[in-house]
Amino acid sequence: MKKPKWVVAKEQAKKAAGAETVWLFGLHAVRDALENPAREKLRLIVTQNAADKLASAIATAGIEPEMSDPRRFSAPLDPQSVHQGAALEVKPLNWGRLEDVCLGEGTTPPRLVLLDRVTDPHNVGAILRSAEVFGAAAVIGTIHHSAPETGALAKTASGALERQPYLRIRNLADGMTKLRDMGYILLGLDGEADVELEQALEGRRDRPVALVLGAEGPGLRPKTKDTCDQLVKIPFAREFGSLNVSNAAAVALYAARG
Repeated sequence: MKKPKWVVAKEQAKKAAGAETVWLFGLHAVRDALENPAREKLRLIVTQNAADKLASAIATAGIEPEMSDPRRFSAPLDPQSVHQGAALEVKPLNWGRLEDVCLGEGTTPPRLVLLDRVTDPHNVGAILRSAEVFGAAAVIGTIHHSAPETGALAKTASGALERQPYLRIRNLADGMTKLRDMGYILLGLDGEADVELEQALEGRRDRPVALVLGAEGPGLRPKTKDTCDQLVKIPFAREFGSLNVSNAAAVALYAARG
């Protein structure tokens, strides 16, 4: 009996995802990946200078590096990549299920950042870095229309990609509904909202909070807005009241700390 087309497509997508690899580059991103036991490492290409700087991390990873001439760096990277003589081929990290990652740890109520079609890897990398600094439980995007793990994202994250959970789920609205069922308050950042973020959190800081941010320009999609519990804004002092999405995430995480 022939398998239905949707079953075949699903199996092919799963196989393709299993075969997917990422090239990380730059001394900081490569060092943190080498030292991450959860990261599956496949191939390391370094110049002699980078190998000397990464010697301890290379020993920890137990990987045999391939040496490359710095004038003809042999890793398959974009020519504009600032690789600093180090590139590492890896498998994407698997952080597990949304329900498990978002439980939080310890006694502090967890904070999340949800991204609605934020596709710029530099913005997502910067958000991961802020999320790590402010102790967020996870950053959550979508499988489609969301920045995947890339070398550029990892370099901007400055090591946070190895430590800060970054989940990509199939449907953001469905994920938000699951989080609400787990007790989360879903606050959507919208510059035209009537209520400021800190006002919305008054008397509710002991609750888990998910901050939902949209891409620059279009902002949150209508369905995402409708799924939020409340739309909130970051107050601004002058007429030009728009922040880059990564800056908005950092300010919101600071304001929403438990």
